[in-house]
Amino acid sequence: METPTWALWLAYWLHMVATVVWIGGLAALAIFVLPAARRALDEPAYAAFLSGLQQRFDPLGWFSLAILAGTGMFQMSASPGYQGFLAIENLWAAAILVKHLLFFTMAGLSAYLTWGLLPKIRRLALRRAVSAPADDMAARRLAAQETRLLQLNLLLGVLVLALTAIARAS
Repeated sequence: METPTWALWLAYWLHMVATVVWIGGLAALAIFVLPAARRALDEPAYAAFLSGLQQRFDPLGWFSLAILAGTGMFQMSASPGYQGFLAIENLWAAAILVKHLLFFTMAGLSAYLTWGLLPKIRRLALRRAVSAPADDMAARRLAAQETRLLQLNLLLGVLVLALTAIARAS
């Protein structure tokens, strides 16, 4: 049974919207929002800002990831280039495989940022706010790690887009 054209249109549209939200959000955070907030806010204010931002952005980001996974699987199954699970018989299949590996890496990095690193940054800021001994080295290390991981996730997102272009052209 052939996939209805309207269903593919819907899947492509939802996939593009979710991509714009996720990659656009990563770009905005990594390039503009978080660097500016780090410069303008003291540590407790930055931690509070980060907490509020995370409460608003995380559900949207994780929802976008779910949409990307679902619509991507649907599109893949409807593609004439798809020959079966791990059947790498053409350029399209190779690009899609690498794209999915990068996607899962991005999801893992996002999970670590969401449930690992950002809570550590908030805890350190709270300890420092209640007169605990200042640990400037730990704060700088966590901030550098946050920046590196956001930039890496953004770079992986750009590579995912490039692999999408390669797959579409083949």
